[in-house]
Amino acid sequence: MSTVENLPKKKLTTSAMIASIANEGQPTKSAPFGHALNALAKENSSVVGLSADLSKYTDLHIFAKENPNKFFQMGMAEQLLMSAAAGLAREGFIPFATTYAVFASRRAYDFICMAIAEDNLNVKIVAALPGLTTGYGPSHQATDDIAIFRAMPNLMIIDPCDALEIEQVIPQIAAHQGPVYMRLLRGQVPLVLDKYNYQFKLGKAQVIKPGKDILIISTGLLTMRALEAAEELEKEGIEVSVLHVPTIKPLDEKTILNEVSKGGRPVLSAENHSVIGGLGEAVGTLLLRNGLHPQFDMIGLPDAFLDAGALPTLHDRYGISTEAVKDKIKKHLKS
Repeated sequence: MSTVENLPKKKLTTSAMIASIANEGQPTKSAPFGHALNALAKENSSVVGLSADLSKYTDLHIFAKENPNKFFQMGMAEQLLMSAAAGLAREGFIPFATTYAVFASRRAYDFICMAIAEDNLNVKIVAALPGLTTGYGPSHQATDDIAIFRAMPNLMIIDPCDALEIEQVIPQIAAHQGPVYMRLLRGQVPLVLDKYNYQFKLGKAQVIKPGKDILIISTGLLTMRALEAAEELEKEGIEVSVLHVPTIKPLDEKTILNEVSKGGRPVLSAENHSVIGGLGEAVGTLLLRNGLHPQFDMIGLPDAFLDAGALPTLHDRYGISTEAVKDKIKKHLKS
């Protein structure tokens, strides 16, 4: 056994207060959503921001400071938040309504559906703490938000990977006519996609890193993890292709089918969401409908209420850390 294999694993911190998803030493950008919305507001006077008493925790406070007359604090009332956003959209504004993803999907669902989506209103819902990006337990972990919203007509769903993509998404969803639900990484957000010369394209999936051995179809935070795993496995002679799917609805079916049709590679979906009702099930259904039957599996969160704790501990426990992604890839290459 090598000396490297004998090294003890670094002890994982167990405080739920540690909420950063950035690795030690990883480049980050502060509050990319808030700064991108500020830049957009300088070009488009119709942009307004709304918060349900969480502006500091969705990075909307950046926008509120520079645009106090375009910021509306709705208090701890998510249903009111969505109704007010709908009214502003009817008057020609482009409202960005921000809260936590659990509160948008669970508390305000009916109001989003009937007040916004049914009339295809131009409301942009920006939701922080998606999936397992907080250690505060089931009350704050939006592990099922994509599943909840995927069946809502007219609603576009986007899950950005990093700070660069968040900055690029904001002007494009503002230009899109209709409601959008965007999962938000906030605070010190990792910067990953810049090294791949990536440019976000609304509604499009893109191969970030090509590889002949296995295909990972990923979104959001798990694209970051997939790329980290791919870079490390490349040193072992394993070529991992990473297909990033930031727009989950409508799904870029053509690109996904084209990549899977290249054949001979196991296919893994990867998402910071329950394996029930998310990207993985959407991809699996797409492949079956089109007669494609690769070796297929899903990387995602279990169908369970998750524990509270520190994110590094929880990501390891629930299989969405970089090491866990690497292990899953190796397992499917051996089978």
